[in-house]
Amino acid sequence: MPKLKTKSQKSKNSKKQANKETPTLSLKEQLAKKRKAAQARKELISLVTTALSVAFFIGILLFLVAGIKAALPAVLGILVLSLSYKYPRQALFAFIIYVPFGGTITYYIGNSPILQLAKDAFYVPVLIALWQSCRQRGLPLIPIKAIKTPLFILLGLCLLTIIFVNGGQQLNPPSVGLLEKPPNEIPIGMGILGLKVFLGYVPLIGCAYYLIRDKRDFLLLSRLQVVLILICCVLGFIQYLLLLTGICEGTRNAEGSALFKATLEARCYFGGSLVYSPSQGIIRLPGTFVAPWQWAWFLISSTFFTFATGFTDPSIIWRIIGLGSIASVFVNAVVSGQRIALGLVPTCFVILLLLTGQIGNLKRFIPIGIGLALILSIAVVTNPTVVEERTASFTSRWEASPPQEFIVQQFEENWKSVDGPLGSGLGRATNSARALGETKLVETYYPKVLYEVGIVGLLGFVALVTTLTFTAFKTYRRIKNRNFRSYGAALWVFILFISYNTYYYPLDVDPVAVYYWFFAGVLFKLPVLDKQEKEDADPQKATKKKRLQTKF
Repeated sequence: MPKLKTKSQKSKNSKKQANKETPTLSLKEQLAKKRKAAQARKELISLVTTALSVAFFIGILLFLVAGIKAALPAVLGILVLSLSYKYPRQALFAFIIYVPFGGTITYYIGNSPILQLAKDAFYVPVLIALWQSCRQRGLPLIPIKAIKTPLFILLGLCLLTIIFVNGGQQLNPPSVGLLEKPPNEIPIGMGILGLKVFLGYVPLIGCAYYLIRDKRDFLLLSRLQVVLILICCVLGFIQYLLLLTGICEGTRNAEGSALFKATLEARCYFGGSLVYSPSQGIIRLPGTFVAPWQWAWFLISSTFFTFATGFTDPSIIWRIIGLGSIASVFVNAVVSGQRIALGLVPTCFVILLLLTGQIGNLKRFIPIGIGLALILSIAVVTNPTVVEERTASFTSRWEASPPQEFIVQQFEENWKSVDGPLGSGLGRATNSARALGETKLVETYYPKVLYEVGIVGLLGFVALVTTLTFTAFKTYRRIKNRNFRSYGAALWVFILFISYNTYYYPLDVDPVAVYYWFFAGVLFKLPVLDKQEKEDADPQKATKKKRLQTKF
């Protein structure tokens, strides 16, 4: 009878087998690898030296003219632009890392309007590098054929609005009275900036698609996103504790209407403007973002990503981290004072359970459900007053101004006030374009699109997001791998939810303006990863086609 092998013997044998399977490099290959690494270091040093020289020269000039607040962003911008173009893959990861911390970084460096666009210093060079790489290899910048037609139609309609509406406003400004001063506006500039806000991040679909080369890249990205969410939520909770304990004053000592307005003067270490007036029962925290409502939509969108990792990651450790991230999102939805987050975070969680089918996956649902319920129960028991105040605030606001009535009122108002079928001009309802001309505050997204590009442009946008949503649904349904399929289902529900959400305008600003298009690209890459998994599992049947490679 043969002797059974012990675990140590098995592990030794497996290591020997792995060493046998791992090919050893010849001396020539080792030297070539060293030469390649040395060349890469040389290129990096040369690039950094050149970029620093140019950056410091321009920085000194700007310092003499406009001071340190203009010089420092310029120096950092030149460095980031140079490195991002040279190393687009790393820059795209840096872009994703920067997005949730952008508001905090902006106010630490200096409150300059230019810094609000700092994330584009990563994005634009990456996009240029990707476009050049795709052009050389004959690959499409946006690899999803189904959305190209509605996208080009919408882009054409937007260009018509810029030419005829914004251009008309530029060439024929409205007449003013004899003693009145004409407004200092740049309508064409507003149109260009409005187009950038409206469709500028659509190419992120291609960026994400080409960024992910294999399962390893996908897991790195999904886990990175969960870690970012967890860090931001911890910082958001610390911000709440600093205000609660009086370390940060907030607006508790303000007077009159200032008790109810978010101000930058009340800033508490992270993020930007906030309201904290416990005497009035008012709290609106910005977390790590510029404004409180951006934090609310970060929490809402984070529900989808933490859910996906918590239920689908192949590692139990990362599923536990996903569970912790979900709990942190729920806790911040309560303490942040954001009524929309308090209402939509649990709603989105329930919708995800139903539409992704995870509620039937008892093996994973029960442990996560019990763990989440335990964490939230402890939070509720230890802070019953906070939960009661937030719930009462949510209920009173809903009764005072029901969302459906507010949305209908916004549609009616903007339908009557829009200038024509091509709209009133791109950028005319975009908050970030107010420096270039007069803008109108429209607090819901589809009425805002109606006002800017008219009914024709609105129908074009609906056609685009409908095509994207339907194509995303068909894409995730093609996936056979259980983990990829479940993750894809969560991303599809996210796309579905954001596509037809019109309450406020999350698609106009961070972080949803980035996450919506970027994670659509991730979803569309999942079938390719699924195919790679099958080929790796059965290499004899694998096709001899080379995997997609770009400059990334």
